[in-house]
Amino acid sequence: MPIEFKKNRLVFRDAVQVEEAEALLEALQKKPTTQVDLAACTHLHTANLQVLMAARPCIDKWPQDPELRRWLEDVLIPES
Repeated sequence: MPIEFKKNRLVFRDAVQVEEAEALLEALQKKPTTQVDLAACTHLHTANLQVLMAARPCIDKWPQDPELRRWLEDVLIPES
């Protein structure tokens, strides 16, 4: 499963496709303080990105892939 739903953490693995967006939204609505671990994520469908942008969860770990990390940090880290 591309997203592992743990007690207070969501762990993204490999390619996270559009099919996961609804479950991701529900999980973040139920527990807005959930931390997100993107370290093992290699691809993130834009539907999931939109959920993350709207929910603004705490990103605990960023992707290991430098391009994906840079792309996600650009849109998920709020400007000061």
